[in-house]
Amino acid sequence: MFDPTDLYRFSGDVPELTDPVLLYHFDGFVDAGGAGRLAIGHLLDELEHRVVATFDVDRLLDYRSRRPIMTFDTDRWVGVESPEIVLRLAHDTAGTPFLLLSGPEPDREWELFTAALDTLVTRLGVSRLVTVHGIPMAAPHTRPLGMTSHASRPELIGGQTSAFGKVQVPGSVAGLIEFRLGAKGHDALGYAVHVPHYLAQAEYPAAAVTALEAVTKGTGLVFPLEGLREAAERTNVEIAEQIAASQELSTAITGLEQQYDAFAAGSERENLMAEPSEMPTGDELAAQFEAFLAERDERRGE
Repeated sequence: MFDPTDLYRFSGDVPELTDPVLLYHFDGFVDAGGAGRLAIGHLLDELEHRVVATFDVDRLLDYRSRRPIMTFDTDRWVGVESPEIVLRLAHDTAGTPFLLLSGPEPDREWELFTAALDTLVTRLGVSRLVTVHGIPMAAPHTRPLGMTSHASRPELIGGQTSAFGKVQVPGSVAGLIEFRLGAKGHDALGYAVHVPHYLAQAEYPAAAVTALEAVTKGTGLVFPLEGLREAAERTNVEIAEQIAASQELSTAITGLEQQYDAFAAGSERENLMAEPSEMPTGDELAAQFEAFLAERDERRGE
């Protein structure tokens, strides 16, 4: 039997905290629009933080499935970007301490990793674990972003309704953490932001804003969101420009708006479209937006 505490090591003094929230996200699982990645990245950019503990990535990652980037210069190797799974201590804008866990999703030893996190959560007195990510949905970006909340106890999300029934999906470490630690009595919850399916492969800052606003509502933590909101506004302006330049995109978005509005009004699902119409598929819409975003990035690099 392996000892879960062998999977991580503390960096310096272990902080003495009072019921901190632990916010976590792992790269590698579904994250439409980069909602979770952008949210965590924004917090790390905006808030002071320090490393509390690091995990043994040699045991957790399969380097051959996602090889680390190495730098070769002329006749020798001069650097390597080693992956890290790190637990950090940060403070929100009100000075409230909280924990951030991020890095690539482990490839192996999920149960041991979850057990290791359980020991950390217990040692640090964590009151609540929270995760965020994005999922693609057939909804227009011109309407408020929806969200699916889930938790180890229904009381944690206030009885919010869900667009989903009982389904089976590929698992994730984030989901396993909520399931296993919830079974042990820890409060764990998550927010899956509904990202327009045609923007799922692009960076969509509005989704990160929605995710962090949900975290604030669920935990009381307050984050600096001005820069992220400005990025979201710029992105929305660029998307509007692309749509205005394409009749096909304009027609498709109008159709999605009609479906959304009909659904919001309580119409039957078979009547979501006002009139039958030929619309591009999600993949076709995404391809057009990806081409637009690539052109935008090229213009920025000039």
